[in-house]
Amino acid sequence: MLPDFLDTASVPLPSNASACRVVADAYHWSWAADALHVMGANLLALWGSDDRDRDQCLRIRAAYLLPDRVVVIEHAMPAERAVYPSLTSRFPVANRMQRAVHDLLGIRADGGDTRAWLRHDGWPEGVYPLRRDASSTQPCAASSTPYPFVSVAGEGVHEVAVGPVHAGIIEPGRFHVSVVGEKVLRLEERLGYTHKGVAKRFEAMAQGNGHRLAARISGDSTVAFSWAYCAALESLTTTRPSPRATVLRALALERERIANHLGDLGAIGNDAGLAFALTQFSSLKEQLLRHNAAVFGQRYLFDFVVPGGVACDLPVSAMPMLLGEIAALQRAVRELRAIFAMHQGLQDRLGGTGRLTPEQARALGAIGQAGRASGIPRDLRVDQPSAPYDQLAPVVATRSEGDVAARVQVRFDETLESLRMCRQLLETLPGGALAIEVPAVTAGRFGLGLVEGWRGPVMVALETGPEGGIRRCHPHDPSWQNWPLIEVAILSNIVPDFPLINKSFNLSYSGHDG
Repeated sequence: MLPDFLDTASVPLPSNASACRVVADAYHWSWAADALHVMGANLLALWGSDDRDRDQCLRIRAAYLLPDRVVVIEHAMPAERAVYPSLTSRFPVANRMQRAVHDLLGIRADGGDTRAWLRHDGWPEGVYPLRRDASSTQPCAASSTPYPFVSVAGEGVHEVAVGPVHAGIIEPGRFHVSVVGEKVLRLEERLGYTHKGVAKRFEAMAQGNGHRLAARISGDSTVAFSWAYCAALESLTTTRPSPRATVLRALALERERIANHLGDLGAIGNDAGLAFALTQFSSLKEQLLRHNAAVFGQRYLFDFVVPGGVACDLPVSAMPMLLGEIAALQRAVRELRAIFAMHQGLQDRLGGTGRLTPEQARALGAIGQAGRASGIPRDLRVDQPSAPYDQLAPVVATRSEGDVAARVQVRFDETLESLRMCRQLLETLPGGALAIEVPAVTAGRFGLGLVEGWRGPVMVALETGPEGGIRRCHPHDPSWQNWPLIEVAILSNIVPDFPLINKSFNLSYSGHDG
């Protein structure tokens, strides 16, 4: 049950999940945050929009995730006084989101951290790229300003700078580590280096093409983002893809989850000194990606989910191949799990390292896979199951230890559960059209798409523009919630543990930066 004000002021919001929308003044914006915090909600996303062409206002929106619904609170401010009450005292994860909103729109939170987050001197101070009157191209700032990291002082304390440039193909991120000896006293992250102006690019696209950009926001979550975009667009016209298309979407999403878990399990094992794990899991992932290419035409399924359905069907020859692949993967994953369990050196390295307690996870708003490893049993596929998950009865994988070992076990459990569901999806594949037409939506409509990606909930908020265009599209990656967790999980660990702890979360730079 929602509190009386939220219940009476809410209106249904087009979405593939249960969702409602509440328009609030500054007082009720804060009141709603307090009430939803008491109810155990997660702050799912925070974003703004420039509506001065409509009513001379700028707007801030917060989406809160409860087990049974999403609540969007919307607050309008006069453009000349674009200030709203900060959410950080209830939801610490709001800190970086508030800073990003200010960098992009000049909407300021009253309280909290005021340092820039996304700008990186990439455009001049006082220029806000998502405002309607902003030029599509901006010069770089005239001078570079050093970022004011929080310093730690004391006898024997020194600082270690990691990044932003890393070895290999790792995306850029800066990690400022304060240590005494090798013990970590504080870790402070700085991200935003891969900011690409995705939200501005959406504004130049037709509604029917936006899924292609959404799929490319984070290359390891292509199905989740494209499905979330399509779900938002479809909800605005009550379009329902056929049962066959919905099942094929779920099959692709679960294959995306399996591929990422296989890659992570190998990388975590390698970071802990077991190179054998990297070899074995990399081979399994490569085989899955090759089957993707053979069946769907792409190793990573950037263009598979389309508005109204999917882009292609399964070839007749694919069914026995995919069922055989599932059986082989189930055997291999179980065998490798047993090897992990029997390898005492590996278990010593993983157990107790990078621990995020359930209390810390709840206080910081941990979400998705990272939250489930710290005792938070939330999964949209179970809590708000849309088709076909309402027929699959997924089992939520959880652990309470919150360390690297727990995050490894959640990955094993989820991989095996996804393989089970893939088998069920293939064996019960229904008929129906691959895709049906989704008509263009008139201007001024607003809807949400929500999908449980492999890291956690992926959300796309879509507002339509005139002539089949997009007025505003805000994609949200769960890495926003979980990057700050690493700063807590590493405390009292040693510096060489950082790569292992970081990999055990494996968060997205690109999806976070947008």
